[in-house]
Amino acid sequence: GKLKPENGGSDSKLSAEQTAFLISHLSDNLFYHTRDIVAFVARTWNIVFSIPGMNKWLHRNGFTYKKPSGVPHKFSEEKQKQFIEYYEELKATAGDEPVLFIDAVHPTQATKIGYGWIRKGQRKAVKTTGSRTRLNIMGALNLKAPEHPLICEYKTVNEYNVSRFFNEIRKIYPDYQQKVHVILDGAGYHRSQLVKDWAEVVNIKLHYLPPYSPNLNPIERMWKLMNEHARNNRYFSNSREFRDAISEFFSHTLPGIAGFLTSRINDHFQVLKPAS
Repeated sequence: GKLKPENGGSDSKLSAEQTAFLISHLSDNLFYHTRDIVAFVARTWNIVFSIPGMNKWLHRNGFTYKKPSGVPHKFSEEKQKQFIEYYEELKATAGDEPVLFIDAVHPTQATKIGYGWIRKGQRKAVKTTGSRTRLNIMGALNLKAPEHPLICEYKTVNEYNVSRFFNEIRKIYPDYQQKVHVILDGAGYHRSQLVKDWAEVVNIKLHYLPPYSPNLNPIERMWKLMNEHARNNRYFSNSREFRDAISEFFSHTLPGIAGFLTSRINDHFQVLKPAS
């Protein structure tokens, strides 16, 4: 009989857990080339796929190669309004229990071109790099002290590291008798059973945002500030310089602009209106 299946054995290569993780990772991150997915799998688990083998795996698991769409119009105005009411109620009843907004961000060293004041008729060139260095950062924001967010870097953002991040939150709020409220989006790794179970263990209550509602998570505004101060129109000659700029933003710049923060980072939520 045959010693291996015709597709080169890719069926048996990933365990059920690895398959679930890869599906979730590919759903959250866009890969333009199959070879990059092959490299990611090799890096993560030391498992080698051929490109045709990976293409078969992708098709079998429901992936097609297509251009991503621009704007998610799947948000619900109604659900956003309901959430705002729910949040106001939570704020009114939480008392001393901290209310935190959490989110992950993945800044890359590649030069991010942003807007700037440039005289009419002039062109401004910015030295750019396409370097691949990418950080995976998780942040927790308490609107009572937006200048002191909790920031942790991980090799990757997955359910294990989200659970570890809850432990970091607990180092700041060490009284386990006191509930901590965490508001987060519905990313796959946020909804995993492990994350829900661990939140319960450490007395963190999870409150999920409605789908496609970054406008209801003030930490998104903090990431925007991070880009403005640390990344926009800046060239980094190496990854150390890039890391230092991000770290400098959280350790010095942010506390330094504390007085100005509440006008930028707050819960004066605007409900998105459907595109007409």
